[in-house]
Amino acid sequence: MTSNDEDLKAEVLPDDYSRYDLSFKMIIVGDAGVGKSCLITKASKGVFDENYSATLGFEFMTFNVKLDEKVIKLQIWDTCGQEIYKSLISSFYRNATLAMIVYSIDSRETFNNIKVWLKEIKLQSNPDIKIFLIGNKADLEDNRQVKIDEATQLKNENGFNYFSEASAKTGLNTQQVFIDAAKLLYKEHLKYKKRANRIDGGDDDPQQIKVKLSKTERKTGCC
Repeated sequence: MTSNDEDLKAEVLPDDYSRYDLSFKMIIVGDAGVGKSCLITKASKGVFDENYSATLGFEFMTFNVKLDEKVIKLQIWDTCGQEIYKSLISSFYRNATLAMIVYSIDSRETFNNIKVWLKEIKLQSNPDIKIFLIGNKADLEDNRQVKIDEATQLKNENGFNYFSEASAKTGLNTQQVFIDAAKLLYKEHLKYKKRANRIDGGDDDPQQIKVKLSKTERKTGCC
């Protein structure tokens, strides 16, 4: 099995698919109204609800994808973007292997607030967490306030692992961003497993893998 993205054939499976080989926890953050929940439901269920109610606190969703012969389950913690819930959701950053920051391309404010969410991620989560930047509502091109070049520059300046625009309404790139997240985490798992095998000579393949990016414990003070 190669770990190159180009060689991994991806097949999206139903969100209620029960069997899996590997699971990874990820968290999706961003201001209220950028469409975080809609991105996930469009990717996993193929559904877009214009009247989707705002997330209160958090929601738990899954995205299942088969990469060659391995079934990867992304356990996605979808957080609300409202300030009053920040203390409630801070604990859900812990043990997340990937964070997805979402902004809306038609809102300069949600883009400017990326730095706030990045600070939260660095404060609350593991130092080696992977970070994806997603510009949602790409269907609103006529109302665009954030240029692609600006987002690309922000991604490069902050060392984010990935950037893409998407549209929960049209489905543009909604599945692809989660497929790419699964591919990246799977590649990291293979690297981790290879290093572990070199140390102890084992070749076990556990049914559920929790990637431990750091043992350091930190103390912390919708559509």
